[in-house]
Amino acid sequence: MARQSSFIYTPEQVREIDRIAIEDLGIPGYELMSRAGRAVFALGRARFPQAHRWLVLCGAGNNAGDGYVVARLALAAGLAVTVAALSDPRRLQGDAARAWRDFAGAGGEIVQFTANLLGDAELVIDALLGTGLGRTLEGPYLHAVECMHTASAPVLAVDVPSGLCARTGRVLGAAVRAALTVTFIGRKQGLYLGAGPEYTGEVEFADLGVPLERVSHVPPALRLFEDEDCARVLPRRARTAHKGDFGHVLVIGGNEGMPGAVRLAGEAALRAGAGLVSIATRAEHAAIIAGSRPELMCRGVRDPADLEPLLARASVVAIGPGLGQDEWARGLFARVIAIDQPLVMDADALNLLAGQPGLRPGWILTPHPGEAARLLRGQTSTIQSDRLQALADLGARFGGVCLLKGRCTLVGQPGELPYVIDGGNPGMASAGMGDVLTGLVAGITAQHRAPGLLQAAACAAFVHARAGDDVARAAGERGLLAGDLLARLRPWLNPTA
Repeated sequence: MARQSSFIYTPEQVREIDRIAIEDLGIPGYELMSRAGRAVFALGRARFPQAHRWLVLCGAGNNAGDGYVVARLALAAGLAVTVAALSDPRRLQGDAARAWRDFAGAGGEIVQFTANLLGDAELVIDALLGTGLGRTLEGPYLHAVECMHTASAPVLAVDVPSGLCARTGRVLGAAVRAALTVTFIGRKQGLYLGAGPEYTGEVEFADLGVPLERVSHVPPALRLFEDEDCARVLPRRARTAHKGDFGHVLVIGGNEGMPGAVRLAGEAALRAGAGLVSIATRAEHAAIIAGSRPELMCRGVRDPADLEPLLARASVVAIGPGLGQDEWARGLFARVIAIDQPLVMDADALNLLAGQPGLRPGWILTPHPGEAARLLRGQTSTIQSDRLQALADLGARFGGVCLLKGRCTLVGQPGELPYVIDGGNPGMASAGMGDVLTGLVAGITAQHRAPGLLQAAACAAFVHARAGDDVARAAGERGLLAGDLLARLRPWLNPTA
């Protein structure tokens, strides 16, 4: 059962939750605004303890109201606070107007925004624009956001970085690049889609004391895959367990000149905890692979008939790493798509599938955006402009589970709430990284009994991202190799150990 705090919503859904909190649960709007301000202030002090000169940028609407609450609390704490308003606070209404009056009543003053203010600040609070923004930035707001790009001080964004569409993650002309975003009531999907992850920095969620179980009838759009989910997919093993309990993965691929791809996938399946892993590859590669990792059982195959004894023993099949698209590859592909076992499809298997699409409930497709575009016969830019829609389209056309790779990987299945994986880094954009993921998906699927393929695939993407982030933290992003992840997988694959 997913935690309510892991759910992700559209801006309209969050506004509905906000309405329910005020009108049905009896939490005054100004109380929610005050709680939001306190959450931002507390995180600002905790994350940036050396910052004593705060610049709070306030716009119009409730986002500005949150900013005035933050400024009042900072004044009371003895910080040097400068508030610059880009909209006349006398035009504010409701709770936001009250927040401004309380700030002024506490002795706060407002100045006009100039770029020079950023040079003196040690922390910038972005309370310019909230979730209702639907048009391209212009005028003083555009100027302020562009000036913030040159600031040396970190930026803490209130609810959503100004200029970022809270629904799609699209940049509306320009957007604030935050070091930290504190989002309220419900996580906004634009923080995890499109360009959102590039602008949000770290995301912290504050429920503002709203009992989210009381608003469970508001359907979320997505959910985060979290540590607790990983522990459910990968529980502690019985002391009497043996390798037969954890499945037999067959990895098919490694065409001429490409043994490394299938080798990486095979070891990743072993590292994921599969009981047995077999490799079906070109005959000239079998000895090379077995010599580098003797735990892998390697078989050279010339044609589909050679696959039969291997398929008979396999509980999960993965095809695609280094497969190619020649006659050998096409023959193996044609045989494999007819099997009954769970099937993981990647790389050239997806390119072959694009030429002969079919609908199947028992497979996991793992495309990157370019492969997704070929599967949907569209453009990569279209996939990236609306990844959530692309995920739905892939599910409708092919069935099964789709794992759409990229920053904030999406994992979905028709009729189920999709997962988003909040992790990974640019260093993982390197050869072989997808092969490791394919092996993880197959290995976790082989040992996962319930509730299904969706959770196994999401868990694999989660472990993959976390291991990649561990490697990057240890030695940097540039130069990160797919093989580097293999040694970092086990802590994430043993969440209850």
